Amino acid sequence: MPSAAERTRTLVQSTCSSVLLVPGLEVVHPVQLMPDSRAVGPEGDLFLGFPADSPLVRAATHAQGDELTAVLEITDVAPVSVPHRIRGRARIGGWLTTVPGLAGPGRMMLRLEFGEASVDDLWGAESVEPEDFRDAAADPLVAHEAELLQHLHAAHSEQMATLSTLLGERSADGRTEGLPCAVPVALDRFGLRVRFVEGGTACFDARFEFPDPVGDIGELRRAMHTLFEAAAC
Repeated sequence: MPSAAERTRTLVQSTCSSVLLVPGLEVVHPVQLMPDSRAVGPEGDLFLGFPADSPLVRAATHAQGDELTAVLEITDVAPVSVPHRIRGRARIGGWLTTVPGLAGPGRMMLRLEFGEASVDDLWGAESVEPEDFRDAAADPLVAHEAELLQHLHAAHSEQMATLSTLLGERSADGRTEGLPCAVPVALDRFGLRVRFVEGGTACFDARFEFPDPVGDIGELRRAMHTLFEAAAC
């Protein structure tokens, strides 16, 4: 399974929504707290893009030599319609400074020096150490996960439903008629997580591990083909 640091790094480098919170800072519109870009530097610090007139930029500029604490909150929502759609949240706290000249005209880059972090997701709740976050890598499928899950749900719903035959006692004895609705809810290099919905409200998750971790879309296709073949036997 991916480590807590890898999961947090994946969330940072995903398209999940995020807000940057500074204690005591009041804003008129919550959108002013949302960075329009996120990146991770070689030392594990976060670089967040904002309009140059953002209240966050002003606060970081006026802080000058004083330490300005901030927390980046990331919310991960499943890209498919499914009960309990929030898949997880991450919080990264640290110290905020401006980075002049790094962004384009009308924009400013803020640097959030990594202090501490935590992630609470489908794997569980864990804390993340700065060194672990610095050395971790985002999942190789992160840029394509949303599109892949939507494709599996829209174009392969019948094959997804047959995965319930791999669940042992929770299986439908190989029948495809009357199988619970199977929604692909999360995908990473190690496997696929499916949410089985029964009766419209009751649901449970099952994890289907790949024989070997995948590194790209080609390897993922082969792994999914093997998974569907096993479900069809």
